[in-house]
Amino acid sequence: MVTSSGVSGRIAVDAMGGDLGPAEVVAAVQLALAEFPDLNPITLVGDTAVLTPLLASAQLANSPRASVFHASEVIAMDDKPLAGIKRKKDSSMVRAIELVKNGEACAIVSCGNTGALMAGGTLKLRPMEGIARPALAAVIPRENGHFILIDAGANPEARPEHLVHNAILGSHYCRVMLGIARPRVGLMTIGTEEGKGNALITETNELLRRVDDIINYAGPIEGFQVFTDHVDVVVCDGFVGNIMLKSWESLVNFFKSMLKEELSANPLRKAGALLSKGAFNSFKERINPERYGGAPLLGLRGTILKAHGSSNRYALKSAIRAAGEVIKADMNHLIEADITRANARLEQPAA
Repeated sequence: MVTSSGVSGRIAVDAMGGDLGPAEVVAAVQLALAEFPDLNPITLVGDTAVLTPLLASAQLANSPRASVFHASEVIAMDDKPLAGIKRKKDSSMVRAIELVKNGEACAIVSCGNTGALMAGGTLKLRPMEGIARPALAAVIPRENGHFILIDAGANPEARPEHLVHNAILGSHYCRVMLGIARPRVGLMTIGTEEGKGNALITETNELLRRVDDIINYAGPIEGFQVFTDHVDVVVCDGFVGNIMLKSWESLVNFFKSMLKEELSANPLRKAGALLSKGAFNSFKERINPERYGGAPLLGLRGTILKAHGSSNRYALKSAIRAAGEVIKADMNHLIEADITRANARLEQPAA
């Protein structure tokens, strides 16, 4: 078995940080490599003594597409982010980030401590030239498809230029993950009338209109437009975005619970539910968070995909696939070019 990850283009997977343990991570890698023949090689970062027998059981011990990079420590979910990064220098998360920093991998997938992953990625990889703050992007279902929500929680206190950068980051990720050539971008606010919203929204709206040849800006949007086929990228600061994301997740769980309760209320409803099983399965697949698996921290000199701490093998498989798609699309270089153009435009006096 290869015991180091010396191939640029590799995907570094933090094998130790998730709630379900390294066995589930190895199962995800096995699924991803089997389902996507052209997927980048993968390096699992973690305790070799734990991972080696798991890879052998998954028949990946001698695979040129899977390797192990040893890390002796794990950043726990309850560790303080900065303290964990500084204190556990040989953790699987820190070593995975360093593989990207050193050019030995191009992307990281982790379902470990979110704060530590963001802090470690920002400190060690550093933001791209021209970007002050990275942003989390989430793929969320809507009418006739999905949309990108950005920022979903990385930067709760943003300035107008940060939101312009979010629009560019979200547009590029939308092209890669959703296949939309010219994504429609909307700015989240409380009303589309002129002057509605706070000072941040008013100034951001003006700046976005100045770069509408770089992004396809559709204007401000309200909450009731988010889940319609109105825009493909919803831009906001991390404070608003995180509330939106968690509210949506809570609402999905509420509807699932309520639907199950109502359909099992009596034998007639149970029979109707059985007849409608195909429709329910299709609905479940459309809102399934495992479909895309992870939220990327965009705007860094390297790709980080954060999967949920409780992600199972199917969600992790999707996150690994997403990392491969970002690498193949050379997305970060395209982002840097658009950020440079946008910053030059924003520095010019308003017309």
